[in-house]
Formats: sequence, C-alpha cells, structure tokens
Amino acid sequence: MKVGSVDAGQSGVIKRRFKNRLNTSACWLFFTVMCGAVGTLVPAREAFAQDPGPSSMVAREMLSERQTDPNAKMLVTADELVYDYTRNEVIADGNVQIYYDGAVLEARRVIYDRANNRLKAEGGVRLKDQTGQVISAESLDLSQQFTDGFVNSLRIDTPDNMHFTAARADRSGGDTTVLTSGAYTPCEPCKDNPEKPPLWQVKAARIIHKEKEQMIYFESARLEFFGVPIAWVPYMSAPDPTVKRKSGFLMPKFINTSEIGYGATVPYFWNIAPNMDVTFSPLFVSKQGVMLDAEFRQRLDTGVYSIRAAGIDQLDKDEFLDQPGYRDLRGMLETHGRFNINQQWYWGWDGWLTSDETFMEDYNLINDATREVVSQLYLVGQGDRSYFDARAQYFTGLTAYDNQDQLPVIAPVIDYSKTLGDSIFGGEFSYDFNFTSLTRNEVDLRATSAAYTVASGYEGPANECDLTKVGADPATRRQDCLMRGMAGTYTRLSGEANWRRTVIDDAGQVWTPFLNVRVDVASVQADAEDLPWLPSEDESLVRAMPAVGLEYRYPFMSVHSWGTQTIEPIAQIIARPDESDIGSFPNEDAQSLMFDDTNLFEINKYSGYDRVEGGGRANVGIQYTANFNDGGQINALFGQSYQIFGKNSYAYVDMANTGAESGLDQDVSDYVARLYYAPTSNLSLVNRFRFSEEDWTVERYELEGSAVIDKLMLTATYGLYAAQPELGYYEQREGLLGTGTLKINQNWSVLGAARYNLQQDEVDYTLFGISYADECFGLTLSYKSDYTESGNRDRVDTVLLTVSLRTLGAAGFSTGIGDSASSN
Repeated sequence: MKVGSVDAGQSGVIKRRFKNRLNTSACWLFFTVMCGAVGTLVPAREAFAQDPGPSSMVAREMLSERQTDPNAKMLVTADELVYDYTRNEVIADGNVQIYYDGAVLEARRVIYDRANNRLKAEGGVRLKDQTGQVISAESLDLSQQFTDGFVNSLRIDTPDNMHFTAARADRSGGDTTVLTSGAYTPCEPCKDNPEKPPLWQVKAARIIHKEKEQMIYFESARLEFFGVPIAWVPYMSAPDPTVKRKSGFLMPKFINTSEIGYGATVPYFWNIAPNMDVTFSPLFVSKQGVMLDAEFRQRLDTGVYSIRAAGIDQLDKDEFLDQPGYRDLRGMLETHGRFNINQQWYWGWDGWLTSDETFMEDYNLINDATREVVSQLYLVGQGDRSYFDARAQYFTGLTAYDNQDQLPVIAPVIDYSKTLGDSIFGGEFSYDFNFTSLTRNEVDLRATSAAYTVASGYEGPANECDLTKVGADPATRRQDCLMRGMAGTYTRLSGEANWRRTVIDDAGQVWTPFLNVRVDVASVQADAEDLPWLPSEDESLVRAMPAVGLEYRYPFMSVHSWGTQTIEPIAQIIARPDESDIGSFPNEDAQSLMFDDTNLFEINKYSGYDRVEGGGRANVGIQYTANFNDGGQINALFGQSYQIFGKNSYAYVDMANTGAESGLDQDVSDYVARLYYAPTSNLSLVNRFRFSEEDWTVERYELEGSAVIDKLMLTATYGLYAAQPELGYYEQREGLLGTGTLKINQNWSVLGAARYNLQQDEVDYTLFGISYADECFGLTLSYKSDYTESGNRDRVDTVLLTVSLRTLGAAGFSTGIGDSASSN
C-alpha cells in the first residue's frame, strides 16, 4: 500500500492522504453496509441483520450473504481516510469511490459510526450494483442492521427501466420503508430536457413498502400524463416487484353493445397458492344486470388445468328477441388442461358448455371471428420420425344459424404415421393409419339450386336445404340438395403405405418410382333421412386401392451473367384399379377439393380419407425458374391432368357432390398455372389460374401481392371464382382484399384494410386502426365494419380502444355502433 503522507493531529485521529488505491478491511465495511442499507429501499433487494462485532468480521459476514464472487477484491479511492478513535468513526472523505465485485459506490463523504452502528453517506451518493441498478441520493443515515434510518433525495433506476424518486425515504421496524413525495414511472426521461415530466407517472404523498407483506401502499396517489393529473385515488395498493403472483385488482375493461348496454368489469386476482389462483371478473352492464365470471387455474407437477364459469340472469331478454339469447338465464362453462406423460407423450382436454349459441359473442367472451368451439379429450405422442394423435371431439356452433343436431360427435379420431429410418430397396418407406367414428343426429343438407331457395320462400341461410320444401321424390332431392353430413353413425379404419426412391442418371434426368397402397374398412349405420344420398340400411364396406407410378423430371439449366435459369419438364404416370363403392362410403373429410398448381402432382388429390382416386392417370407440366444475382426470382408452372384408363373418380360424385365442377371431372382436366415474381425481397407477386380445357374461360383466378416501401407495408388479394351451383355456389364470386400498415415513426403506425365484393358492388368489410407504442405506454384505436353474416346480425360495426401502461397492465373498451341488431 502506497500513501502520500500520514498526519497525526489530535489524539486518536490519524489521517491518510491517498495517491493510489487502498485495500483495507475498514473500507470493506463501508461498501457492504452501503450496499445492504440502500438495497433495502429497493423492493427487489432482501434486507438482513447481523449481530454487532468487530468491523472486519461484520463486513465479511455481510459479504458472505451478498457477494457473487468470494474471491473479489475491494478497491477504494478517496482524498482522505480518517480513523477517529476518539469518536470511534472511520471516515472516507473527498471523491470517494469504492469498487467491489462488479458494483461501484460514489459519494463525497462516507462515515461509519462504530459506536452507534450507523452508516452515513453525504454528497452525491451513487451506487451501481452488479445488476446494473443505479441508486442515487443526496445523503443517507442508516443503522448497521438497517432497521431504521433515512435517505434524502432518493432516486432508483433499474436495468429494466423502472424509475423511483422521493424527497425522503425513511426506514423503520426492519421491514418498512416510506417514500415521502414519491413517484414511479417506467418511462425514460427526455434526453434533451431531463427535467421535463415523463409521458406518464404515478405520484403519491406517501409510498409505503412492507417487505414482509410484499406489498406497496400508495396514499393520495394520482396518475399524470405529461405532468397533468388525469386520475386520483385516496388509497391504493399493489404487490411489490419481487412478487410474480399477488392477490389484487387488475386493470378494468369496458364494453358497449345495443343488446347489453354499457358495461364494465374490474377483475380481481386471488393468489390462493404459488400454483393455484382464481380470477373473478364480474361484468356490470346497464341493460342486463350483472354477469358473474370466474376462472380457476392450477399448476401440478406434470401440467396445468383451468376451469371457467360465467352466467347471468338477464333483466331484459327482449333485447334479444328472435335471437338465441332470448332467455332469462344464460351462461357457459369452459375448461382446459394439458399434462406431460414423458418427453414424447402428453394428454389433455378442452371443454365448452353454453346455454345458447351466441352467449359468448354477446358478452364479449370470445373472439368475434370464432364460429365454433371444440370440446375434446386428446392423447399425443411424437418421436423422431413418428407421430400419434387420438382425440374425441364435440363441436359447438356459436352462430344463430347453427343447428347443434347437425354437428358431429367424433369418438374417436386416431392418426398414426411413421417413416422408417432405414431405406427399403434404396428408397424411403412410410405408413400411416386413421381411425374415425362419428355420429350425427340430423342430416346436414345444402341447396344446389338458386331457383329452389327463391321459390320455396325459405328465409334462413341462403344455401340451407329444407326437405319439407323439396318433396319426397329422390331424384328431385338429389338434384336440389347435397349432403354435408350424414345422419347416423359412420366408422372407418384406413391404412396407407408409401415407398419412393429418387434416381438421377448420368444425363441429369430424375426418375422417381413410387408405390402406394390404401385399404379402408367401414361400417355405416345410416338414417332414413340419408336417402337418396346414402343407402338407408346398415352396411359394412371394404375398399382397397393399390397404385404404382413413376415421376420423371429433366431440368435444363443455363448460367448467365445476370443469374441462372432452369426449364424443367415434369411427367407423372399412375396405374390403379377403379374406385369401388362410390357413394356407399360417406364423405365427411374429403369434401374440400380444389384443383390447382399445389396438388397437380399429388397421387391422390382428395383432401381426406373418405375418397380415394382410382384409375390410370397422367399428370404433366413444365416449370421455369430464374434466379437473379441481385436476389430476384421468377417461377412459373403450367400443367394438366389426364384420365388415361378406367373410371375417373372425379366424374362420379358422392353425397357432397365432391368432384363436380372441380376441373378434374373430365378425362382431360382444366389447365392450371402459377406465376411467381419477386424482383426484390420487398416485393412479390403470385398469380394462380385455372382455365377451362374447352374454351379457356377462367374458372379460378387469384392474384396476391405484397410490398414493403420504406415504412409502408401493403398486401392485396384479388379472387375470381366461377359459379359452382352443384356445390351450392349459385353465382360467380369476385372480390378484392387489401391491407396496409404505415409506420409513421418509431412509435406511431396506422393500419387499414378493406374488402370489396365486385359481384355485389359493395365494400363488405373495412378496418382502420391507429396505434402508438413506446417503452412505457401503448395505445390502439380501431374501427371495424363487417357486413358479412355474423352470429346475431348481418352487419357488425365495432370500435375497440386499448390502453396499456407498462408494469401496470392494459385496459380496453369495445362498443358496437350502428349495427343492425335492432332489426333482427
């Protein structure tokens, strides 16, 4: 240790003036007492007390609880170090800086009163601890045990941008800290003018922190924006930042609709145990009274589950006249759970029970876009190259037009798939199984004739088929209606095996032989209503479909100064027997058939197991790709499919008319094409076509584009779909959807969207929103108009406002305006 000089003044006083750093046990005491004492003022720190003793022993004992590195060295710089044996004080005076274990303490003067076990620091006290937290004060005076004392002009800045200030902080009783004239904000101070009030802050006459209770109490608190008070409460409390879960009130939410009026809820969170809680969210509405709402959650060793219940005795059910909500008592029960069995397996459930179809939508308990919920029990397992999924499902419709008896109960549906890791005859072998059993109480029909729905005078959904209007003649029924779902019970077991191998010859030609085998076994217990779409008697059915095929590709590539281009002819031939029992097997999962570039070279173009493609088929096409050196790309595909022998499965419709007007129902299919163009990473266009083989008329046309221009992001989609009356689409559909987001600056952005129905010559959907977000505050205001069919009404106009204050939470308000509910 080097010193400049040693002065012996009055008896018992030794002064040392430093030119270099000093390492001494007395300085250890300064720092550890300072870290511990000031740390108790910050909720994230833990207070501790020690029995008095020799200073070096106390310091080391305190360090053993706080330090992260037991081998860390203490470095101290000061103008003077004074040992006053008369007053029993150790003083570091003048530009004091103490470094220890990644933390730094600065002050003009630090005094340790050994006789009274008190620590005093004066003049620009600043402590930066190992976490990056900065504590600033004008002065402090604390006991060694930190049970009492005070700090003047306190400021605390945490690494996660939380800021506390107070004119004075007093500590008493060993667990209570009181900030006088305190303030809290997560907003950063203005760089150009630090004295300017933050965006928002909470000020209080007194902020009381009870460490044992882990609670912070605010007396005479007010919320300020830009220094202007906008809300005041005489008293409030909140858990301190050390608490991840604490009982208390959450941020409020507000709602307004024409049926329930104005409403508000202030949720209350009850922390029953570290792994268990309940949230109570009673909703008070002006027209209907009080809706009780509570959700219970619990975490166990292997998983979590929740139960939620809501209900109301409506004061004025006439607001829901001619709607599902026209009843006194309404409610719902919801539950979810998921539990791990091991690393590969888990099981769980989702459950929903509602009094009527539209309760959750009417009381804003679910997203407006949700049209149904699924109650299910499931078991899932996943290996490196295998997957298992078993579920029992019950569907609940959430719109006024849903008929629960027409929705299926699936008990169960089981899927298993596996790909072998070892090759078989040099190729990849995979197999999968599907078992499905479903029951439906009432047949689900859709009209296929616009003339029928108009002439019948039916006023329900535009394409619903009413058997009482059609008549009993089977031919007429089959002509005017298709079946979306059978009445009765349908059980099917399907197994499929695939093998394929890719070989590239010396000329660069790519040959891919493949084998595919499907076997289906089914039992059908039909209802009399299923005639004439399905046989009304019980049946047991077996179907086998083997397929062998070859795919050929021959890419021609050329390299240029601007990039590369590739032309690739593609041909695929598949040989199979004819599909059997067409129309005997119900079609529940293969009704969605869309022939385009994505499934041109699929072995089976149906979307599910209930239909299988049969007969000999050839799929041909040509693909062009150009890759530019600057990152741009062009990709184009054009192709067609041919039925070369046997029955064309798509020409033989089933109960849902699947295959009709698909573009595959003739031996020579429609043309399909794709054109993709992306000149830069910020601009892309994709164009999909389907043209009639006979006269090249457009059957399906889609154009999608996206662009990023500086701070503006745009997307647009145009669709044109020809009429398909045999599938229930009576007229041509044509529309344009556009969305745009403009980021005005770092904080502000604007969102807009609109959908234009060209066939009806109207805008049937609009959305406009503006949002602001920074490090401590968020605001979103949106307005949506949806003219399409909804749960209770034909048109819904909604305004949604959400305000979020960092660390405090978010509050929202939604209201329906200008809707047509009153006319329903």
